[in-house]
Amino acid sequence: MLGAEVLDDPRADPTAVRRTLRDIVRLNRLFGGTGAVLWGLERILRIADCGLRSRWTLVDVGTGAGDIPVAAQQLARRYNIDLVPIGLERIPAAAREAQHAGLIAVLADGNALPFADRSVDVVIASQVLHHVPRDMAVRWIAALDRIARRGVVLADLRRSRPAMAGMWLAAFPMGLDRRTRHDAVLSLQRGYTKREFEGMMREAGITAPVYTRPIARIVAAWETGRQTSDVS
Repeated sequence: MLGAEVLDDPRADPTAVRRTLRDIVRLNRLFGGTGAVLWGLERILRIADCGLRSRWTLVDVGTGAGDIPVAAQQLARRYNIDLVPIGLERIPAAAREAQHAGLIAVLADGNALPFADRSVDVVIASQVLHHVPRDMAVRWIAALDRIARRGVVLADLRRSRPAMAGMWLAAFPMGLDRRTRHDAVLSLQRGYTKREFEGMMREAGITAPVYTRPIARIVAAWETGRQTSDVS
């Protein structure tokens, strides 16, 4: 792994975790993190049969402060779906923040998912895979596909030197914490090219297409059991 980020360590100082998550919520909103997940999720929601109001469970792996599942709830309501958000976190301080946001918080990670196969409707993971070694990321992708009954959305960072430079420059007027400045650029260094992400997907047994999205984002979204077809 390249370098070290605050959110790599389950034993990280809770104050540092909270500061980092506060900044990430802003970055998600302003720089496409939330939008990338919602774009992928909407591709799944559009093909769902939601003539009558229905209730789905959603698991967000590495949920952080829980801001993305909250946004997903709002999107799902437009499709007559009530989402029950469950935030999976391996950092206790982050799990508490997700709980404060209204999520059911579960302390665990992708190495030992506490869910049976096909037991939740939708699984999302945003900016999580670059925090673990590549071989582990491949195992996580396969595991997320196994527990999802309807669909999976993966979103991560696309490695980009211009994005790294832009992030560093934007961090100062935004008043980001110094650790966030460091970690945001490091996250982009740890990100993937489209080809690399496609390779991990293939190794995990998933043949869904991979897309690039603004700003320096990579997204894959698929119906479970129908990975070979695009959910457009």
